[in-house]
Amino acid sequence: MTTAALGGPGVPPMPERTPRALRDAIAQHAPQLLADFDAHWKRDIADAYDIAPVPAFMARWWGEYAIARDPLLEQKVHRLEDEAGEASDAARAKALLEEAGHLRRAARQTEPGW
Repeated sequence: MTTAALGGPGVPPMPERTPRALRDAIAQHAPQLLADFDAHWKRDIADAYDIAPVPAFMARWWGEYAIARDPLLEQKVHRLEDEAGEASDAARAKALLEEAGHLRRAARQTEPGW
């Protein structure tokens, strides 16, 4: 099992890996994401007659929630991305973005219950 959490005891567990459970967890623990989650769902999933986009949708929002539920992890990812945007050295910016990307990929691998 993988966990990207840095914050420990105060970090809520990941929900079941279903759109409804994920939405409920976002509403409860990361409400700042809810409007974008719902808009994305309505735009790409709700009226679709094809469920093919659901795994990509879930992967994106699973990772977003895994980061947002942990204030320390969220702060670290955003700090890395901000520093990359301000870096004057391309190699430094690339390294910062690679580290942030690694954290985002690890967050998407977080298992339910972690």
